[in-house]
Amino acid sequence: MSTTIILDCDPGIDDALAIAFAAGHPGIDLAGITTVAGNVGLARTTRNALAVADFVGATTVPVTPGCAGPLLRQALDARDVHGETGLGGAVLPESGRAPRAGHAADFIIDSIAAAPGEITLVATGPLTNIALALRKEPRLASWVREFVIMGGSAGRGNVTPAAEYNIWADPEAAAVVFGAGWTVRMIGLDVTLQALATAPVRARMESSLGQLATTLVLPALAEYRDGDRDPAVHDVCAVTAVAVPEVFGYRPASVEIETFGRLTSGMTVTEFNTDSPNALVATQVDVTRFWDVVLAAYGSVASSLPRGG
Repeated sequence: MSTTIILDCDPGIDDALAIAFAAGHPGIDLAGITTVAGNVGLARTTRNALAVADFVGATTVPVTPGCAGPLLRQALDARDVHGETGLGGAVLPESGRAPRAGHAADFIIDSIAAAPGEITLVATGPLTNIALALRKEPRLASWVREFVIMGGSAGRGNVTPAAEYNIWADPEAAAVVFGAGWTVRMIGLDVTLQALATAPVRARMESSLGQLATTLVLPALAEYRDGDRDPAVHDVCAVTAVAVPEVFGYRPASVEIETFGRLTSGMTVTEFNTDSPNALVATQVDVTRFWDVVLAAYGSVASSLPRGG
């Protein structure tokens, strides 16, 4: 039985790979994509979401744009990591369809209100759209089946020593989200930095994924400037956690967001020894099984694409 999700994202290389995973895994029913400014600006994240969705066969999945900047702060981006287009070296055909009319926050509210308890909300970018939706409709927190994010860290950050990028980009939004009264399933750097597209993994992709590998996955990863390590597919982890939850191990925790610290803004301050948890924080990942699951989903997408490069 599949889980219906809405994916709120900022494509972004790893967001693009998360869309491809969602399109290919039989346990995921992708009901909608919403976009937010983050890795690149909103116009580009929306354009990328449409192009990726169409390329991987999710041609009927609506893409609804949302917030063009954080709730209170100046908009920033991560083009130094994801490239000018946001997709690294991948060049996809432009989508022939337009974004869905309306705002992402309203799409999220309306979709989940129409099916309470049935839709899992997955966020892999800054949490601006989610915070706005909660401000407009606080009952959203009780209507979702589950809320899963790629974001945060119980240890060190990646954009500063204290903060992970998605939380750092809009800490005020993250504070709204973590304080909304639901349990946030937090797939953070503690596990995503173990989900590396190593040379052997990329070789498996090249040998088995055909056009999906040669047009999207490998060119994107080749220009993913994620430090000195092999590229980490952070956002794929969040959707995998919905499809196959047992790939990860979790600990309940209380997570609060630092919004004022000069050196620690965006930090997810995580307390595991607490009587009042608001999050399940992923602390373990079965890396071998993760890649088996991901590559199987990609194989499903690849089998529907034309042969050749």
